[in-house]
Formats: sequence, C-alpha cells, structure tokens
Amino acid sequence: MKKITLLFLLFVTITVTSQEKRTFEKEVIKISKRIEMITKSQKDSLKAKVIAIDKKLKNREITKLTADTLKRETASYHAKQIEVKVSEQERLLQVLVQEKTDGKIASSKESDFNNDEVNTFKVGNKTFSFSINGDDDDDNHSEKSKKEKEWRKNGKRNRKTTSQLVFALGVNNVLENHKISSLSDSEYKLWSSHFYELGFTWKTRFKREASQLYFKYGLSFLWNNLRLDDNQHHVKNGRITDIQVYPENLIESRLRHVQMNFPLHLEWDFSKNKKYKDGFVYDRTNRGLRLGVGGFAGFKLGTRQYLEYEDTRNVEVKEVQFNNYNMNTINYGLSAYVGYQSTSLYMKYDLNPLFKNTQTRNISMGIRFDLN
Repeated sequence: MKKITLLFLLFVTITVTSQEKRTFEKEVIKISKRIEMITKSQKDSLKAKVIAIDKKLKNREITKLTADTLKRETASYHAKQIEVKVSEQERLLQVLVQEKTDGKIASSKESDFNNDEVNTFKVGNKTFSFSINGDDDDDNHSEKSKKEKEWRKNGKRNRKTTSQLVFALGVNNVLENHKISSLSDSEYKLWSSHFYELGFTWKTRFKREASQLYFKYGLSFLWNNLRLDDNQHHVKNGRITDIQVYPENLIESRLRHVQMNFPLHLEWDFSKNKKYKDGFVYDRTNRGLRLGVGGFAGFKLGTRQYLEYEDTRNVEVKEVQFNNYNMNTINYGLSAYVGYQSTSLYMKYDLNPLFKNTQTRNISMGIRFDLN
C-alpha cells in the first residue's frame, strides 16, 4: 500500500512539473508572437500612411515639403510605438521568469491556445489583455475618427463641387438711360413692385485643394412684378408700349413677366477652413463672409397684365391680359451679392431694355438665401 502511495505521489509530482514546463514555454511563445505582431502591425500602418501621403502629393492636395514632414512625423511616431509596446512585453517576460521561479504559473500546453490568447497574459489568478494595433486609441477605436476617415475616403469632406438651393425676394423698378436719378421720377411703385427668384446652383473650386475662390453657376426662375402708380396701365400700340390712364379707378395695375435665367458668378467665400492633425485641409462653405460678382442671361417665358377695379355698378372686376407688350424675349445683365453665411444682400440690373424701342431697364434689390 505504501509503495502504491509513493508511486502515486511521484506520478503527480512529475505531471505537475511537466505541466509547469509547458506553461512557461507557452507564455514565452505568446510574448514572442506579440512582439512579432506589434512590429508587423506598426510597419504595415506606417506603409499605409506613407502611401496615403504620396497619393495626396500626387493629387496636389499637399506640397512636397508638407509630405516630407508628415512622413518623418509618421515614421517617428510608429518607431516610438514599437519601442513602448515591445518594452511592455520585455517587462512581462521578466515577470514571467519570476513567476516561473516562484512556481505560480498554471496553464495549458502551447497547442491549445489561439490567436486571441496571444493578447492575454496571466499572473497568478489575474489575466491582462493588450492592444497591439498600429495606431493609438483616438485613431483606430474612436467611432468619430472612423466616420471622418470614411467620409474623407469617399471625398465627402473635401468635394470640389457643392450645390445650393437659392431663394431670393425683393423690390423691382426701372432706370431710364442707366441713370439712378430716374428712380425718383419712376411711374412704378417702388415698395409694391416685387420679384421672387427660385433656383438651383453649383459651386466649384478653381483649385483641387481647399481655397476661397469659386465659380458659381446654375438655373433659376424669376417672377418680376411692376405695379404702376396714378391709375395707369400698359397699352400696346403696334411696336410701342405706352403707359396711359385707365378710365376706371384701378385697385391694382400689375405687369408680371416670368423668365428663366442662367446665373454665373465668381464667389469669394471667406469661411474658415478646417485642418486635421495629419495636415489634411478641407474647405467649409457658407460659414462666413461671402461675395459674389457676375451676371445672368435668360429668356422670358410669359408676360401678362393684371387689372382690378370697380365698375359703375360697384362690381369688382379682375382682368388678366395676355400679351408680350413688346418686351424683349432675351434678357441679360449684371448681378452681385454680399452677405454672411447663407444670407446675402442681392442686386440685379438688366443691360438690355425691358421694352423694345425704349431705354427702360429693370433693376432689382433684395435678400438672397443660398442653402447648402
């Protein structure tokens, strides 16, 4: 019986000793693999970033000086990461040797652990985990950072062309012979003659990289209204359109012409650009002071005159008269706007006469909204 007991104790001792040897070897292998993975991950990350920098340089998004600086900073960063992370593994190796000496290690044999276990380390009853990714937490594990990288990858953050919905409104009137002083003698009501404009524009940078100068172009529809004063209305006499007194007391006398325009502007957008830590810059639009100078060309879609009055029986009568009233079908002119963010002061002036055989030209002033 004593022999059996001694043999059993000897077997247990040999088994425990053998298990301890396998455990120590396993932990050494895990540390070795982690060092190998750390080095490879950092080198792969460095290579990917250098390729991205070269691509930006090729696309002229950054200068060669900036590219060289970014490469040096990136290489220094990843060399430091290798140094720090490998030092951690060397420290753990020292702890492992001490644990081996004290006989506190217990684990399974090498063939039983998988790749996930390589990122763990056991000391006694405690298990530690490690991250061996090529970048820091802010660069790889932040959800916001991932979204920003994806946006920039797809070009959404630095698109060369953006689009806007444009809406404008204000007052209309006319100038005679290009003279501002003629406004004081105008036969049209200044504050009752309105215009409305609705359209869609595109805004394209002149440079590939972020800048402040843009070419703005698009399509818009314009509703111009001119209301006559002193009980007058428009009368077409052959090739001439006269303004005459109406025989009834007019409640309203309004001439409306609708046109399609193709606006073209140079726009300076002084919105402050945003710069990332890696040197990437994208432009923000409609965030600051904006100035647009240019013009437009288009054609009239239709003209009509609205008359409203009370007849001798005190019955309210509304008339709609469809005619072009000798208006020029093609129209072109100058326009400009200045404002902050999406709101601007807006002015337009027709270079060609409103009516044929006259020197009467339409002028408009109002507020403009460019909505991204």
